Formats: sequence, structure tokens, C-alpha cells
Amino acid sequence: MSRPAKPAALMIVGGTEAPAEAPDVLGRFVALCGGPDARIVVLTAASTVPDEVWRAYQGAFAAAGARRCEPLHVRERSDATHAASLAAMREARGIYIAGGDQKRLVAVLGGTALHQAMRTAVRDGACIAGTSAGASALGVHMVTDGRAEFSPEKGAVGMGAGLGFLAHCIIDQHFSQRHRINRLLTLIAANPELAGIGVDEDTALVLAPDGAIEVVGSGAVTLVDGRHMRSNLAVVEQGEIPLMLDVRVHVLPSGTVLDTLPDVLRPMLQPVLAALSH
Repeated sequence: MSRPAKPAALMIVGGTEAPAEAPDVLGRFVALCGGPDARIVVLTAASTVPDEVWRAYQGAFAAAGARRCEPLHVRERSDATHAASLAAMREARGIYIAGGDQKRLVAVLGGTALHQAMRTAVRDGACIAGTSAGASALGVHMVTDGRAEFSPEKGAVGMGAGLGFLAHCIIDQHFSQRHRINRLLTLIAANPELAGIGVDEDTALVLAPDGAIEVVGSGAVTLVDGRHMRSNLAVVEQGEIPLMLDVRVHVLPSGTVLDTLPDVLRPMLQPVLAALSH
């Protein structure tokens, strides 16, 4: 099946999708891939129990209407060179990166032939989604570790290189459920040029190359804009709370559809969306 010669949408999923109760997230992904007969691969590389992950998604995608969904297991870097895996990626209309550990995901996949095949597939029109750890790894930058439970804290959260499908942003997931606003604020304090994107469980932010965005699922998406921020992060000690003035926070609940970005969001999200078409 040939793909359209243009990029498709990208989905950032907050984890813990609930297909039995509300199949909005996976159902929307299946629709974006082209419908029930689109070929979808579920990449389980972030997990140390890939067969268990696949068993869960096999039923979930079936409930969402997908008829041609298959696993793609990458247990170690050598698996990312297998001809069958590369062929499956070339044929895919949808790529769903399951959760686990984003550091493991990047370690076994980053820079491999399969990673390049993913890039080519997305450039040629395959829809890509990442959930939980898979969501964090979609960006050029990703959260690697750390906690900031009660307030932003200098140095409390680590950041590393992701898979590079989205630029100019940092993504966190399980957002409201694990109270990660302070973790995201910590990262934005140190990297104010990035758009902070926090996605709740059973929720997805859909980004389209034409600039449209939508939120599906049962929760919300929180956007943190630090571009206008004034901060003393450079002079406070490790572990201290930095001053953060004029940090802007936007909440987009499920059901939000913006065909055109409003002025308040455009400067922050336009660079992120522009990266989808390259």
C-alpha cells in the first residue's frame, strides 16, 4: 500500500490508554493511519517484557477497529538491523511506540537502521505516536530521570537526547496523575526556549503538519511557555527553588480542536509544528 507523499499527524499520548471504556485515543490513531485496514506496527523496544506489552495492545487495537496490527520487538540493538523489521517499518502506515523506559528505548533504537526507517516512514506519510516513555522520546530532547514533587528545583530533573521526531519542545506524560507540573517547570526554568508539553493519562495531543492541533481522550494537555520568563536560575544553588516570573501555563481539555493556532500559542508551538513537515 503506497503512502501519501507528505507527512502525517503525530500523536503524543500520556499513557494508560483505556480502550475498553473510551477508545478515543487508539481509535483516533487508527483513523489517522488510514482506517481499520491500515498496517500498524507496535514498537515495544522501551519495555523489558515486550510480549506482555504486545498482548495488551493486541486486544486494545482490535477493540479500536484495527485489523492489521503487529508487534515489532527490539530487545537489543542488533535486532534493529533485521531485514524483516525494516520491511515491516517500510510498509507501516502507523507506528505506535509503547511505554517502558525511554532511556532503554533510545539506547536500543537510536541511530540504528530501524530508527532511520522510522524517520523515512514518517516523512513519507506514516502516522507516528508515542505513549508514556514512547511519548517522552518523540522529541529531540527528552526527560531522562528526576523528581520535583513540591516545587521546581534546580538540577532535580535530567534531560537527554530523544528520537528526534519533534523539535523545540520537552514532553512529560502521566502528567496530572503523577503531579509532574513541577518537574516540567524545572526543565523549562533551565530551557526556556523549549515548549513544555504535559499530557495526562488516557489523553493524546494530535499535531498536524498544517498547524492544527486537537486533544482526545479523557484528560487534558498542559502547555508551559517560558519564553518571557525572568529567572535567577543561574545564581541559585543546586536543589534550590528558582525565581520564575511570567511563566505562562495553558490547559487544553479533551475535545479541544484548533484548526488555527491562537496568537497566544502560535509563537510557542509554531516551531514544534514546523518540524513535522521536515
